Amino acid sequence: MSDKFNGKVWVLGDDIDTDIILPTEYLALKTVDDMKPYAFSPLRPELAAKINPGDIIVAGKNFGCGSSREQAPEVVKALGIRCIIAKSYARIFFRNAINNGVLLIENDKIQDLVKEGDDIEVTVGEKISANGNDVSINSLPDNLVEILNAGGLVKAMRKRNGLD
Repeated sequence: MSDKFNGKVWVLGDDIDTDIILPTEYLALKTVDDMKPYAFSPLRPELAAKINPGDIIVAGKNFGCGSSREQAPEVVKALGIRCIIAKSYARIFFRNAINNGVLLIENDKIQDLVKEGDDIEVTVGEKISANGNDVSINSLPDNLVEILNAGGLVKAMRKRNGLD
């Protein structure tokens, strides 16, 4: 996991549930790449096509609420989202995202400092810089950093056990 990166911001609101991230009817598609065009479609049908690798989602509270489905963080990762910064996360989504190698940052100040299309800089475990403002962020525990650095839980365990 790179210590510092920049990305274009996509702003989403509160209570973005897993049915918004990836609607149920698209779970039957064969691959996550087949699912990508439908990400966030109930909220913003055009959004998935506009997201570029390295972009950042900034959202409100309770991101990832709703049913537990691993495809929700998988499709976020497949879109190339570099990280999600939200006021809070649903617990099961948080763990599913980390286990899939998606960086999540919890922060309740950056939402008031950015608008969609802004470019922000994230220094992992330290700060977010946006529009001339720096906002402190907490670092993640070492075990979660290990998972993120490996690209997900399975890859981290394979590495830890000498299988890769």
